Amino acid sequence: MANDSLGKARLAKNDEFYTQWADIEREINAYLEYDPDAFRDKVVLLPCDDPEWSNFAKFFALHFDEFGIRKLISTSYAPASNPAIDEDDYQPTLFEIESPSYDREKSKARGKKFVLERDTDLTGDGRVNIDDLRWEYLEGDGDFRSDEVTALRDEADMVITNPPFSLFREFVNWLVAGEVEFSIIGTNNAATYNEVFRLIQTNKIWKGATGATTDMVFAVPKGSNIKDSDRQKAARLGYPATTDRDFTRLGNACWYTNIQHGRRHQPLTLLSEADNKMFSRWKEVNGVGYHRFVNLDAIDVPRVDAIPSDYPGMMAVPVTFLDKYNPEQFEILANMDDHTAMRKIGVQPISEEFMAGYRAAGGTGAQRAGGYWSGLENPHRFPFKRIVIRHLNPTNKDS
Repeated sequence: MANDSLGKARLAKNDEFYTQWADIEREINAYLEYDPDAFRDKVVLLPCDDPEWSNFAKFFALHFDEFGIRKLISTSYAPASNPAIDEDDYQPTLFEIESPSYDREKSKARGKKFVLERDTDLTGDGRVNIDDLRWEYLEGDGDFRSDEVTALRDEADMVITNPPFSLFREFVNWLVAGEVEFSIIGTNNAATYNEVFRLIQTNKIWKGATGATTDMVFAVPKGSNIKDSDRQKAARLGYPATTDRDFTRLGNACWYTNIQHGRRHQPLTLLSEADNKMFSRWKEVNGVGYHRFVNLDAIDVPRVDAIPSDYPGMMAVPVTFLDKYNPEQFEILANMDDHTAMRKIGVQPISEEFMAGYRAAGGTGAQRAGGYWSGLENPHRFPFKRIVIRHLNPTNKDS
């Protein structure tokens, strides 16, 4: 029991990544550049965001009037339900204690709900902002899966937040079930989760405007397990450790959304197959061309900018392609890790002969004959994570 509690506490602490203002501003501005009325007359829910510490809540409260938001709702999680918080050491903030709504017992056991509404200028200063927030205790602990917070999701038009990374799949399913617009932060690896990938493939969600190659800095609780190199990179980016927080950078963090932005509709500028072979800056392609698979009618493209503009068939490309994906230019066919999907597009079981060649070349992977992994010829090997795509109009040169 003690080990289980410690494990849950460690997992919860590893989920506490606090997004920085600049990263929120960069992403939200991309939606507004594409549609200045993206948030106008909308009810916006921030379901993991106490305004006392969340930059999401502060950001949207500051821009409440400017964005034309109709109602802003944010919720927080009960301290007693969070394994990362030592309940014996927990102290409510002065903001809570000095409020007429403060209740010592409820403070630990319940989450809180904060509401900002149009035409509710409580301070009388002629504008609606964070000083006009009203708050109350929730009946439960504030878990997004609760009926109480789900009802708030059903009231909302949009959900914006940084959900716990360990619950990302569940959070996405919760959003899709609510049929809301959303923008959330996850890791680049989440794109290959089968349930997430299928939503991307059917254009129900897509990558945000901030690419996965952009460093995002997060505040984390003191004592969190972070790499020294990431701590140092965060400091160089302007976020040195403080007495209350450490900072780390995640090079693979990115946004997932179903809100339109201009980057989603920018076509990739590409060279033809022949020109890539002659002029590509990548040694895997220059003078070589493209390797083929032994059990799938497709070529392997090792770099996104080496996708040939005129190839009409299936192409296996790196997962980072999703940062550049334009649905008017390409069709996504399958995730190579999803063997059910791969069988549908024609992959054949890998042969004993191929596996013998793979092992002879030093291959040590878990693949085995009869499985639906996609193997490359010359030499026999399996590529790193790939997705399979096809041009929608390869006869028109993209270059």
